[in-house]
Amino acid sequence: MKISVIGGGSWGTTLAQVLEDNGHETLVYDINKEGVDKINKGIHPFFDLPIEKIKATTSLEETLNFSDHLVLAVPTKFMRQSLSDINKLSFRKNYFINVSKGIEPNTLKRVSEIVKDEISKEFLGAYAVLTGPSHAEEVILRKLTVLTAASETSWFAQTVQKLFSNRTYLRIYTSDDLIGCEVGGAIKNAIAIVSGIMTGFGLGENARAALITRGILEIVRVVSAMGGKKETAFGLTGIGDLIVTASSNNSRNFNAGLKIGQGIPVDQVLAESRMVVEGVRAIQAAKDLCIKEGIELPIIEVAYDVIFNQLPVKDAITLLLTRELKAETLE
Repeated sequence: MKISVIGGGSWGTTLAQVLEDNGHETLVYDINKEGVDKINKGIHPFFDLPIEKIKATTSLEETLNFSDHLVLAVPTKFMRQSLSDINKLSFRKNYFINVSKGIEPNTLKRVSEIVKDEISKEFLGAYAVLTGPSHAEEVILRKLTVLTAASETSWFAQTVQKLFSNRTYLRIYTSDDLIGCEVGGAIKNAIAIVSGIMTGFGLGENARAALITRGILEIVRVVSAMGGKKETAFGLTGIGDLIVTASSNNSRNFNAGLKIGQGIPVDQVLAESRMVVEGVRAIQAAKDLCIKEGIELPIIEVAYDVIFNQLPVKDAITLLLTRELKAETLE
């Protein structure tokens, strides 16, 4: 099958290689000519590793002509504009596979909802999200990884499952809880930033274990508030994804938090990052949801004040430790 990848970054290019490994033909679209040139020379644009058979272009029109199956691998910050551009050039139904993790601040919309906003009904065939615990740095080396394909359309979730699964390093499960999978993947980025902040500040493994456990509870609350199944948060797209990002130097969110915890100004950390730090937008969106729905998210609330209001990390820790004492529950 021919498949187009919208976004030639670390994850988009890596997934294009997965598809090529699985016998499919891919074309990667990106506005960065330097990155496109590297791909066409057989070099991964972020990892400088050899890649095989992948072609790339700076022409969106060529990309849409190539295939009606589109892998969305652009940061959620640019997702709405990217989809608007796709809609203007569309001439047939497109089938969207989103691999980006985020919630749009202010609107609190998931990528599937942004797709419905920006893609005309006559051009929208089906939508799925492919998500779970994964670092592109490992997948490009063909290290064992397990993900979830979620869709409201069961046959399309199964299509995505078959496209990406192989017998050597990648296994895909399916889910009908699109909301839970999208939300879990987004909010875990917020908790990963907090984990980095704590590590950078010098806290230990005890603190990280507590953060992961209590962080999952906050993910459950957000998933439930947005209409997903809370049990999804205990699967690959929730706790699984959080574990892999909460302590790894391969995680851009953990690394950003690490630098913030070490005292580097937030604006400088974000400006120097090669990739978009999705967790910052997730913190903002979760804070907006906290206000709108009245749900309790103490970790994310103090993280918001650290990121956006320059609250010292020491004071943030004090705020968490001096909250009213209570019994541990999963509600």
